[in-house]
Amino acid sequence: MVSNPRVPPVDSRDQLTADQRRHYDAIAESRRSVRGPFPVLLHSPPAAGLVADLGAYVRFESVLDDDVRELAILVTARERDCAYEWAAHEPIARDAGVSDGAIDAVADRVDPDDLPDDQALVVRFARATLVPGEMPEALFRSALDRFGERGVTDLSVTVGYYGLLAGVLNAFAVRPDESVEWV
Repeated sequence: MVSNPRVPPVDSRDQLTADQRRHYDAIAESRRSVRGPFPVLLHSPPAAGLVADLGAYVRFESVLDDDVRELAILVTARERDCAYEWAAHEPIARDAGVSDGAIDAVADRVDPDDLPDDQALVVRFARATLVPGEMPEALFRSALDRFGERGVTDLSVTVGYYGLLAGVLNAFAVRPDESVEWV
């Protein structure tokens, strides 16, 4: 699903030293393959390992429900114009129960007023997290009331993590192949 990154991807563990292979192996084990940002991140195996560890928490251990996490990821992908991240997570979001209306609102960058309260809150919170400056107090309090301290922390970390990945994917021009439609 990748088309012409700016640097050759590390797509074989044989390209790494024995010490670096542990990072490759850990990524492959936790994700069933080495894909997405990891073939370019593996040019710095320790960084790839740290990013993968945080990603494993966000994806598999966070207190957020799958639909909340995936909606936050889509908002981040769209706001950072990251085609790969969108292509990878849009089907996951649908499978997790994110509504067509929410996906369309995010894709079209429209106000989420017509969405159910939880979805509108996630869209607003994720967008505000990605804007330079301070989070509006009322919005933060709404998210805190809805998700609790750990949940709002996990939501913030999810947006930050996928913002990091979007930056890596965009910098290295890791894009889905031409057969994948981008919004």
